[in-house]
Amino acid sequence: MYSLAIYLYMFCANIVAIFNRKARQLMVGHSQTYDIMRRGIHKGDDFIWFHAASLGEFEQGRPLIEKIRQEHPEYKILLTFFSPSGYEVRKDYKGADVICYLPFDTKLNARKFLRIAQPKMAFFIKYEFWQNYLTALHRRNIPVYSVASIFRPKQIFFRWYGHKYRNVLRTFAHLFVQNQDSVDLLKTLGITNTTIVGDTRMDRVLQIRSEAKELPLCEAFTKTADNTLVAGSTWQPDEDIIIDYFNRHPEQRLIIAPHVVSESHLAEIEGKLQRPALRYSQATADSAATAHCLIIDCYGLLSSIYRYATVAYVGGGFGVGIHNVPEAAVYGLPVIIGPNNQRFREARDLIQLGGCFEIHNAEEYESIIQRLNADSDFLSSASTASADYIRNNSGAVELIYNHIWAPK
Repeated sequence: MYSLAIYLYMFCANIVAIFNRKARQLMVGHSQTYDIMRRGIHKGDDFIWFHAASLGEFEQGRPLIEKIRQEHPEYKILLTFFSPSGYEVRKDYKGADVICYLPFDTKLNARKFLRIAQPKMAFFIKYEFWQNYLTALHRRNIPVYSVASIFRPKQIFFRWYGHKYRNVLRTFAHLFVQNQDSVDLLKTLGITNTTIVGDTRMDRVLQIRSEAKELPLCEAFTKTADNTLVAGSTWQPDEDIIIDYFNRHPEQRLIIAPHVVSESHLAEIEGKLQRPALRYSQATADSAATAHCLIIDCYGLLSSIYRYATVAYVGGGFGVGIHNVPEAAVYGLPVIIGPNNQRFREARDLIQLGGCFEIHNAEEYESIIQRLNADSDFLSSASTASADYIRNNSGAVELIYNHIWAPK
């Protein structure tokens, strides 16, 4: 049934690729995988294979990739993605020697892929449980590790009809999980080769913070402001709430970095604003200093921009799910998010600790933003909670590395 589902998915992807650019990128990328591997993998090479579904999972695995590369230069790195949103952004990443798409999980592809790659070990990030690849690795006695995985009762492994698929979990040499609930769930299946390490993203955001760029335009924009909201990865429902409040409160400055940077979306944002606004690409230090709203119309700056905030808003919570909360919290910022956050452990933890605030509507947003702006003790407490959470939950990479490479 599993293999049949994969072939059905392949068939559908080929049909969708006729009409959809992202699906077309996927199929073209898959067709190039083996050529990329043959050009980059040579006899005598010792590769470690990392697989990430998309960009978010790559960022979770990145600190471990770079740790291994630093400590073990004798190994080369093979990095695979499933989604174009990962591969197309990171296909030129300098931390890996070979980067390509992972072909669909058929038995034939698994055998062919491993015959070319012949990895010494493999790391699958978070939710990656490809049955045929994992089975093929296991049969070849190649150790494979699950990194930053998290398990919930509703996953197929723990349902009555998932008894065959749960054997996939037994192919892992070790599972490095995020929390005790995951350990307990796996124990119900008789799986005990687990270690709680937390989320490698905490290590990654600390690394990003240490490498954050100085942005003179943002410096000029916030120089005379006591109250700056940085709204990152926003969608239209987020923007409706944020901009309505901003229009009515001249004391607030706003930096908004929408998730989709397109001319139509940027124009839509500008049409809602009733105060002086400026696009980042068109700004100078002088014009930024007099603007009330700075619209980030490019990618790659958000993780550095958060450093200029008093409060952060992380978008996506009124849609498919929130974006990267730790990316903002690492700067010791209170973070406001929408209601669709149940699948994000770090957000739920920060809500409990008082560093993150969930809103359901404009009224709740106004209430929490006004309290953060008016009550310095409340602001300070929330800021401390965010910073402490990131610091206290870092160190996953060292735990994983030491478990694998510590002298036996």
